[in-house]
Amino acid sequence: MKNFLEKEISKFLKFIKQTNSPQTYRTYNSVLKEAVNFIELEGNIIDITPYRLHIANLSKKTVAKKVSALRSFFDFLQTEGHKFKIVGDEHIKVPKTLPKPISLEHIKEALKQANMDEYLAIMIIFSLGLRISEALNIKLSHIKGDWIEITGKGNKTRILPLHPKLKEFIKKYLELNPKNEYLFEKEGKKMDDNQLRYLIQKAFKRIGIHATPHQLRHSFATYMLDKGARITDVSELLGHEFISTTQIYTKLSNSLKLKNYLKAHPLCS
Repeated sequence: MKNFLEKEISKFLKFIKQTNSPQTYRTYNSVLKEAVNFIELEGNIIDITPYRLHIANLSKKTVAKKVSALRSFFDFLQTEGHKFKIVGDEHIKVPKTLPKPISLEHIKEALKQANMDEYLAIMIIFSLGLRISEALNIKLSHIKGDWIEITGKGNKTRILPLHPKLKEFIKKYLELNPKNEYLFEKEGKKMDDNQLRYLIQKAFKRIGIHATPHQLRHSFATYMLDKGARITDVSELLGHEFISTTQIYTKLSNSLKLKNYLKAHPLCS
């Protein structure tokens, strides 16, 4: 029976490799090759309880991600015509609050009144959807024409497109503010978290808004999905290991649509 699972996992991973990013493939490969040593298959019953016990000491969020990967594999088995009853697949409740995006009007207003350092900080994080640590680690050598190389969690690298407006601004910015190695430097040294966070908060405080770098990342994801971007693309741009992590933004996007609907519809006034 284990041979059957290994064979089907191999087929599934081949499919993932052809249709997803290398990062997504590595994630599914790691989870499934770990899980196959614990999953029990008897007749038409697949019991993942032993695997759930094996990973029980991990955070709820990590467990949820691993189980999500297994569900994707089980969905694949269904499409292959295999019928199984899954045991131990109960949903895990992960406490989470919906992130609050900053309105586009406020972002544009803050950019209008920002100095060059503040403008760069806001644009880099909002136009690329970066974590603050990823922005701080950008080296001048990472900026390559229309693309920029980003080092994310676990030193994983992803290549992101540079918005033409941002590309042009960076060029002008560096002409007026030469840097040694990193894009974000102060007095010749790489900025730290607090320095970059202060730039962004100061720009928004000027227009009476409290905003954080992470809110800008949330805003990027929310508005991309709201404008019709594919969730798989947004997930890769954000550097998420699992699409399930990105799905929280679809919930937020839907809640925003409902709020706007109730505000705009003539029968709701």
